[in-house]
Amino acid sequence: MKKKIFLLVCLLCSSIYSISASGEKESKTEFLTQAFIHPGMAQSKQDLDYMREMVLKGIQPWKKAYENLKKSASLDFIPSPCTEISVGPYGANSIGGREFSESAEMAYNHALMWYITKDRAYAQKTIEILNAWSYLLRGFDANNAKLNVGLFGYYYLNAAEILKYTDSGWTSKDLQQFTQMVLTVFYPTIKDFFTEANGNWDASMISTIMCIGIFTDNHDIFNRAIERFYWGEGNSGITRYLYPGGQCQETTRDWGHVQLGIGEFAKAAQTANTQGLDFYSVADDRLAQGFEYTARFMLGEHIDLFGVFTDRDNDKFRDIYESIYHHYKNVRGVILPYTEKAIKEHTRSKSSVGFLTAVKAPISNVSTQPSIFTGSDNFLKPTIIGALKGKSKQLPANSIHLKPGESIQEAINSNRNTGKWIILEAGVHTLDAPLKIYSGTLLAGKGRETIIFPSPRTETAIINGEDILSDVTIRDLLVEGATKVIENADPNHDRRSRSYMNAPSREGIILKSKEKDGIQNVVLENITVQNFTKNGVAIVSGKNIRIHQCDFSDNGASVVPGAGFHHNLHLSYITNCEITSSRFDTSPYGNGINVTFCMNVKATHSEMARNGLSGIRCAESSQIAIINSLAEGNGENGIFIEKQMNNCKDITIHHNTVQNNRCYGIDARTAIQPSIKDNISRHNYKE
Repeated sequence: MKKKIFLLVCLLCSSIYSISASGEKESKTEFLTQAFIHPGMAQSKQDLDYMREMVLKGIQPWKKAYENLKKSASLDFIPSPCTEISVGPYGANSIGGREFSESAEMAYNHALMWYITKDRAYAQKTIEILNAWSYLLRGFDANNAKLNVGLFGYYYLNAAEILKYTDSGWTSKDLQQFTQMVLTVFYPTIKDFFTEANGNWDASMISTIMCIGIFTDNHDIFNRAIERFYWGEGNSGITRYLYPGGQCQETTRDWGHVQLGIGEFAKAAQTANTQGLDFYSVADDRLAQGFEYTARFMLGEHIDLFGVFTDRDNDKFRDIYESIYHHYKNVRGVILPYTEKAIKEHTRSKSSVGFLTAVKAPISNVSTQPSIFTGSDNFLKPTIIGALKGKSKQLPANSIHLKPGESIQEAINSNRNTGKWIILEAGVHTLDAPLKIYSGTLLAGKGRETIIFPSPRTETAIINGEDILSDVTIRDLLVEGATKVIENADPNHDRRSRSYMNAPSREGIILKSKEKDGIQNVVLENITVQNFTKNGVAIVSGKNIRIHQCDFSDNGASVVPGAGFHHNLHLSYITNCEITSSRFDTSPYGNGINVTFCMNVKATHSEMARNGLSGIRCAESSQIAIINSLAEGNGENGIFIEKQMNNCKDITIHHNTVQNNRCYGIDARTAIQPSIKDNISRHNYKE
């Protein structure tokens, strides 16, 4: 509650400042403080005038888009409003939903026709539609309430903005009634967003809330949406919804929802641009990365992704690509090649509003020879980290091979101290009890196709079988913590089932000793540990630990003893630990990496993103180095050096990117003379 109050207080401030990781004070420019531009949503007056000019001159492709618009703006349309709209999941049991969406699109179509033609019949039809709903609609209910307003409020508001700032004949009484509907029906429905849903929901609400703020000249409302764009929770916000490289939170679900989500973010970016704010460049042009990644796959080319592939709806191109394409081409002098190809081959011929509202009035100083967008290539790829697909290192011929169903425990027990590798063949290896590892164990799989799965009645996957454990290697396999082995196409659905206090308690690789340095010389390489409600990997009391090219993600829920106790990786009382090229993402309630009472821990070229708490947290530790890593979109800090009783010391934080975290990018205020330099720290809520 205190955090929420703090955020709201900051939003009301007219001047907000940050301190960068280097200590240099910078102006924090995310929020809008200047007066609103009107009209000022998808288009400014200059943009609308330019659109009209191109249409009237008959210049292509404006001419074709206008012809398409005219066909879909029938003056015979009659709105069918209702007092309450109720729509279930995927449109089930709809009462008023179809009528609401149809009227939204028709209102915007007619408003654009009015602006282009100056034919008052179109203005009157727009007024008729808006009045019909604003004098009757009282509320929304059922599953899709927030989504209905998020997706279609944008069109009502853009239409109303055009009427309000032209000689449309819209009376002050009717304008006041529409404003009442916006502030008492639309806004209350979506003002608190819906982080539990997939990210396309909040993306749509960000866009519509921005428009509500503009229409009502309310900076508090507008900046509420800005806050959500930069620092959204759950699947919300730009770095939560789109991962480095462009993969979307919904990529494994279907391509219709991916396009829906990035399309709504594109609307928000276009509106922000009209008001003089830049959403496009945030997080290394993350939105452009998302568009290019999506278009590339839908055009039939290969992509890499974390999770399972789906080709569902990959042949259905939505008309979402125009605005971001034209921004990069006409403002930045950069071509998005896959986005351009999607437009030319799939969307342009049918586009109307999508194209007409996308092209801003020309600006000067743009390169006449645009460069090609290549995106940011400095990120960890699924072809490098975690349990890989179709890759396994060559192992000795005398290795022990086990098929699914054969006892791994018996093989480990009977081959103690032999130095032989135990290789798990592809398939699901179900554990009815925790797998006990002994000194000298060498365990490998065949990449992502080898799955170690503790049965639903088994709480822990792998533990040490003796208090003094040494010389252990585990590599090239996946340890699955969900109660079902088959990955759901909608990962958010499964996450919700794990994110409540009474969910099954399940933990991944847990190596603990009562003896100082009892766990020694452990190597974890190219393994994926995911979906455990407790710790994904925990190593307590040991030395010489190496974690290389691993993916520990989506571990650490709110099961007993509660939120914040479990993490993707937990290290405690460890001396000498090297973490390289690994990923620690999306812990629902924990840290990506949690380090306590450790000495000489070094994390390099790793990613700690979208975690409920911090990307990496260190307490009561010394000789900690975090170098050339990415910590973004975390619920608290990117990098957090905390004092519980004693200060951390000998802390090195160099060459990292820390961005879009809900608290500090780097919080090392309690560390003793930390070395913090050459980091990129941007768009963190506090600095």
